[in-house]
Amino acid sequence: MFHWRAEILPGVSAAFTDSGAGNLALHVGDDPGTVQRRRQQLEAAVGIEPRGLRFMNQVHGTTVAVMEPGSGTPEADAMVSGSVPLAVMVADCIPLLLAGTSADGPVLAAVHAGRPGVANGVIPAALEAMASLGATSIRAWLGPSICGSCYEVPAALRDEVAAAVPATWSTTSWGTPALDLPAGARSQLEDAGVAIEYAGPCTLETGSLYSYRRDTGTGRFAGLVWCHD
Repeated sequence: MFHWRAEILPGVSAAFTDSGAGNLALHVGDDPGTVQRRRQQLEAAVGIEPRGLRFMNQVHGTTVAVMEPGSGTPEADAMVSGSVPLAVMVADCIPLLLAGTSADGPVLAAVHAGRPGVANGVIPAALEAMASLGATSIRAWLGPSICGSCYEVPAALRDEVAAAVPATWSTTSWGTPALDLPAGARSQLEDAGVAIEYAGPCTLETGSLYSYRRDTGTGRFAGLVWCHD
C-alpha cells in the first residue's frame, strides 16, 4: 500500500502510496464507490477517521486553500493546515509534502506540482501560505514523479518553462528536449531556504507507481501528511 512512510516531526507523519493502495482518484473513470472504499482503507491504515483525509480538485493552477476542520473539497493545487489531514494525487506530477512548526503547533501542506504549477509558482505560493500561519523551519518531502531523463516535451515548451524556472531545462536519456520538474521544485525550495528531506524515484521507471506517460488510462497514487498522537 505504501511506497514510503515515516514520522517526519513529533506527532506528524507523511506517506506516499503505491499501486497496491489502488487508484484513489474520482476523475479517471473508476467506480466512485470503489474509490471511496480505497480511501477509507487508506485512512484506516494510518489512523485517520473515516472521510477525514482532505483531497483537492486539482486544476494545474496556483491556488492554495487554507483548510480548517469541516472544510470541503477545494478547487486548488495546494492545501495548508495546522491539523487537517491532507492528500495530493498524482501519476507523474510531483506530490510535494511540507511541514513546519509554529507557536500553535505543526503547519502542514500538500502540493500538486505539475509542469504548470512549477512554472507558475505553486510551490512559493504554498510556502507563503504556510508562513502566514506562522510556520518556520519548513522542510520538504518530494514524492515520486517523472524524472528529467524521461519527461520528453517539445523544444518550445522546454524553453518556455525553463525561462521561468531555469533548473527545469533537461534532455531525455535518448537525446530529445525534456523538463526536469523535480530539479525545478528543488531549486524553488532551496531558494526559499527549505530543507529537502526526501526525493522519490521516477514514476515512469517504477512499475509499482502509476504513470500517465506509461498509460494514459492509469489511476492516481497519493501523498498524504497528517497529525497523530
